[in-house]
Amino acid sequence: MRYEIKHRPSYALLEVELMPGEAIEAEAGAMTYMTPNIRVQTRIRESNFIKALGLTLLGGQSFFVNEYTAIEKSGRMGLVSAPLGDIAQLRVTPENGYIIQRSAYVASSPTVDLDIKWQGFTRGIFGQGLFMIRCSGSGDLFINTFGALEKFTLSPGEELVVDNFHLAAFSTTCQYDVTKFDNLKSTLLGGEGLVVRVRGPGEVFVQTKNPAEFAEWLWSLLEPYVRSRAR
Repeated sequence: MRYEIKHRPSYALLEVELMPGEAIEAEAGAMTYMTPNIRVQTRIRESNFIKALGLTLLGGQSFFVNEYTAIEKSGRMGLVSAPLGDIAQLRVTPENGYIIQRSAYVASSPTVDLDIKWQGFTRGIFGQGLFMIRCSGSGDLFINTFGALEKFTLSPGEELVVDNFHLAAFSTTCQYDVTKFDNLKSTLLGGEGLVVRVRGPGEVFVQTKNPAEFAEWLWSLLEPYVRSRAR
């Protein structure tokens, strides 16, 4: 698949060139523009209805996915996601998939399977924003991060501690534990919540901006205006 990532790292846009008959799947609403010879088909993301419902309610992703196919000749299209930041291409293989943040998904090859990573990330941590999607199979995977993207390559046994809101993706070859930051006092007073301890071998992708902190900062600007209008 031919592609180019434009306007990085702050306002990245993924432009894909599809050969005749070639297809790409994308999150609903990700399409920005496309040539008129690209056919769009909308379908339920998972073949299993219950899995699809779980992905919608817990993963934060759309219930439907759009598949774009170039007809008769090559076509071109632009794809984006909600976060203001960079886009990265990850190569998924049967030996190495990725676990990605729910809001990071932009698009993938039709041969890449998406599913909720239930164990660990969705047990007892609702409200922390740490819902992940497991990507397996084979093909290209494109993720959009909030801010720039920092990549770490961990050797076997090497460990990295990442704040849960900054964790964008990591290889399925890695091991991980979700824990509180240091101790309860640090968790409550230190401005940190949960962290993920990721152990290699594999890759870890960290986004430089924290969406929760951004939301708090934005509310600090909007709150006086909202309160004044409510009087």
